[in-house]
Amino acid sequence: MYDPSQLRTFLAVAQTLSFTRAARRLGLRQSTVSQHVRRLEAAAGRQLFLRDTHAVELTEDGEAMLGFARRILEVHDQAAAFFTGTRLRGRLRFGASEDFVLTRLTDILEAFRHDHPDVDLELTVELSGTLHEQLAAGKLDLVLAKRRPHGPRGETVWHDRLVWIGAERLRLDPDRPVPLIVYPPPGITRARALEALEREGRPWRIACTSGSLNGLIAAARAGLGVMAHSRGLVPPGLALVPDRAGLPDLGEVDFVLLHGRRPGSAQGAADALAAAILSGGDRLHRRVR
Repeated sequence: MYDPSQLRTFLAVAQTLSFTRAARRLGLRQSTVSQHVRRLEAAAGRQLFLRDTHAVELTEDGEAMLGFARRILEVHDQAAAFFTGTRLRGRLRFGASEDFVLTRLTDILEAFRHDHPDVDLELTVELSGTLHEQLAAGKLDLVLAKRRPHGPRGETVWHDRLVWIGAERLRLDPDRPVPLIVYPPPGITRARALEALEREGRPWRIACTSGSLNGLIAAARAGLGVMAHSRGLVPPGLALVPDRAGLPDLGEVDFVLLHGRRPGSAQGAADALAAAILSGGDRLHRRVR
């Protein structure tokens, strides 16, 4: 009933919320992406996206289709791998940013290990900036990390906004410097927060620095200050800082997959894990209305 190619296109649009970015990810024309979505909507008999010239949003039926599409494609890919008789082998050095510590990335990695038991998967969890440096130095084969919007490299897993978050009871004094909870350099969210405050001429001070997401969350829950964070990854126990606090807009951010340049056995394994992450990207974040 549902064409796998149309389901892959649907997932790409749902995760990037852009027909243009989905077309770039898939290597298709934008008209082809639109055609795939229309055909899938016709097959389902439901509208999956609300779209105009400025924005793309999932409908309730589109949200439901996310889970179905991912599961259908997982089974499709497992069957294809079984009947082609290919078994991936080798060492795969995978880096994931701290942002994914509290997500269901572990489910995707567990399924990958089950499907490819002969791949030696080595996981590195670090700041996005550090992962970009390690990839460039040839120390990693595949990286899942943040990137400034519209950067030159990487497959977009999803497109998001950066927001200010903190404890629900936190109240900021407009006459005092903004207390910041930040990663150390070269953290991307740290740089964006400081740039935004400097641009607005808003005084700030560092209230907490930690290379661990759990450390930042603990400080934020304790009410030490505010932190810049992806809207789709707001940790439990923390809330968006209300607009009345007057904090500057932080702009957008992309979560992307980047491949290393080392040829050989790692390439096939990296491609397989990248495909699994792209197909299961809806499990890595939650949509905040």
